[in-house]
Amino acid sequence: MSDGLVTNVSLILGIAGAHPAAGVVRLAGIAGLVAGAFSMSAGEYVSMRAQTELFERELALENHEIRTRPEGERRELVRIYESRGVEPEVAGHLASEMMRTPELALETHAREELGINPNALGSPLKAAASSFATFAFGALVPLIPWLVTRGTTAVVASVVAAAVAAVLVGVALAAFTRRPWWWSALRQLCIAAVAAGVTYGIGSAVGVSASH
Repeated sequence: MSDGLVTNVSLILGIAGAHPAAGVVRLAGIAGLVAGAFSMSAGEYVSMRAQTELFERELALENHEIRTRPEGERRELVRIYESRGVEPEVAGHLASEMMRTPELALETHAREELGINPNALGSPLKAAASSFATFAFGALVPLIPWLVTRGTTAVVASVVAAAVAAVLVGVALAAFTRRPWWWSALRQLCIAAVAAGVTYGIGSAVGVSASH
């Protein structure tokens, strides 16, 4: 959502700063929303698909090792547990217990050696859909004023809407990071303000020759 908000408020204000017809700003905002949402979605899908395929390959290799050289894999677990401070005798007993079945052994090695949960590798389609929806929602916020009004009124309303949304995003992030809400909100607001201010200034400096 933060990506969509910052990207589209910067695009909209950058175009608005050149003082074109209101329809041009609306078109730019809609294009930014659609293109950005599809881009984020596609990028997330490719990234998650590649990550999932990599994990599946690692799991297949690990499964092969467990079935062809179980004693060597058991010793690996022993070393892992010992490196974490477990007593050698206890580490050996624990490793033997974890190697009791190939399925349990694979899950244990995946968690302890590879750092992944073989039962939760993630869904590329869900990740892509989530990125599309959240980016589009964030990008829609600064665009709404341009759908109902134009000119200075739309610019001011877009800035206010984006500022409020940035603060809300910061507050929401603070709930997860346990940081002070005002600090997180101020940081998000400053990021959006700098990006939007720079592009608006560039738009004003460059200008357009289109009629209003």
